[in-house]
Amino acid sequence: FFFETKVLRLHYFLFCFQQFLELLKSMTSSSVVDKPPVRRVAIFGGTHGNELSGVFLVKHWQENGAEIQRTGVEVKPFLTNPRAVKKCTRYIDCDLNRVFDPDNLGRTVVEDIPYEVRRAQEINHIFGPKGSDDAYDLIFDLHNTTSNMGGTLILENSRDDFTIHMFHYIKNALAPERCPVLLIEHPSLKYATTRSVAKHPVGVEVGPQPQGVVRADILDKMRKIVKHGLDFVQLFNEGREFPPCTIEVFKIMEKVDYPRNKNDDVIAIIHPKLQDQDWQPLNNGDPLFLTLDGEVIAYKGDCTVYPTFINEAAYYEKKQAFVKTVKVNLTAKHIRSSVLDQNTS
Repeated sequence: FFFETKVLRLHYFLFCFQQFLELLKSMTSSSVVDKPPVRRVAIFGGTHGNELSGVFLVKHWQENGAEIQRTGVEVKPFLTNPRAVKKCTRYIDCDLNRVFDPDNLGRTVVEDIPYEVRRAQEINHIFGPKGSDDAYDLIFDLHNTTSNMGGTLILENSRDDFTIHMFHYIKNALAPERCPVLLIEHPSLKYATTRSVAKHPVGVEVGPQPQGVVRADILDKMRKIVKHGLDFVQLFNEGREFPPCTIEVFKIMEKVDYPRNKNDDVIAIIHPKLQDQDWQPLNNGDPLFLTLDGEVIAYKGDCTVYPTFINEAAYYEKKQAFVKTVKVNLTAKHIRSSVLDQNTS
């Protein structure tokens, strides 16, 4: 009994010591990291010309931008793909949201260059150059989806503490309404998005909304996300410190295509039990697809995944039925603006 008591005391001491080390680690990691203030912000609408919430909001803010202005910040609403907007189509020649890579941005302008590549170079000139100190600090890129994704934030860099803090702030401001975060960082899936011109790219994906249609509830949700994001920018610039925070994100793992035959035709559609179930757990044996003959094609996997962009209309051409994600927690460091307003108390 005496020996067991000593062992228990030793275990308790080791437990306490471990807790002390964890506390010391958290105190050390919470040292404040100074970040440059955010002075130039762009809001992109119409990157895809038939996703109309962003188109309507940007056009409105170009006429009356009072609600998006913040002290000490230049906020520029910008219609990214005006030709596609005029025709109410996703794009003219190619997807503008996939061509902001070095090859296309450095491509020689000739007569037959795709319209979106030329437009990407113009956008890069105005808001970039991409990867440079002269690039805009922050871009909100406004999109709609036909999938039941709600108000989703898209993160491109898991080490972007500023953007993680912003997403944490937006999620709390919208609570109890859900605001999922999709992390598109992946070693082999390259997006080269329009917003990637900025130091802090932010995708805003709101649905479900049909292409070429505006729904008031979806537009309002998008509007609130932008408002809270701009509020965060102002608080940050005014000197508020943001202690370490952790958010749950859905990290992209794989794009899943529809079942196809030898002629590359789709031979099965999204199963009714999967339809509209974005962000819900998908387990081994759950139904994925349904053939017109009634055959159920089930998910085969050794771990739970969380599908999203389920049955997105624009992704049929990209051979994508949905995206598989897994849940990951990201922690951002304690941050504050490196240039404080001396008049702020």
